[in-house]
Amino acid sequence: MKKGYIDEMRKSDWNQVADIYREGIATGNATFQKDVPSWEEWDANHIEAGRIVVRSEDSIVGWAAMSPVSSRCVYRGVAEVSVYVSTRHAGQGIGSQLLGALIEASEQEGYWTLQSGIFPENRASIKLHEKHGFRIVGHREKIGKMDGIWRDTVLLERRSKFIGIG
Repeated sequence: MKKGYIDEMRKSDWNQVADIYREGIATGNATFQKDVPSWEEWDANHIEAGRIVVRSEDSIVGWAAMSPVSSRCVYRGVAEVSVYVSTRHAGQGIGSQLLGALIEASEQEGYWTLQSGIFPENRASIKLHEKHGFRIVGHREKIGKMDGIWRDTVLLERRSKFIGIG
């Protein structure tokens, strides 16, 4: 594959972004989400800053975004991250490219903590996050029920290198 480049996600990208999301949902180890939401629902639940994609030729091969963890003002600098890569392009460094760019964008926007809840079975995602400075801060046992089965998540967080400045 020709090396892709980071670009801002646009509403017109939604069909390709949704297809990649659908692939993640189908694995059963990427999200508790069972169906791809509409653009409007997804848009309402994600922070406008840091919505990014990797474009390669005419295709989107991966995307990343942040969601608020709380509406309380004290948590305005804390976000949950999502990173998804097309199954056809897995293992090519696209996830690392996306997460690195998302971290940079989050710090430019003043976020001091990024977090991610990952199924323990998704070792590749855990390793990706650890590579980018996330650390495991806990295990949430039976945090959600999916298809009648209780699922655990590993909670990871990354603190900004700028925390404490200002």
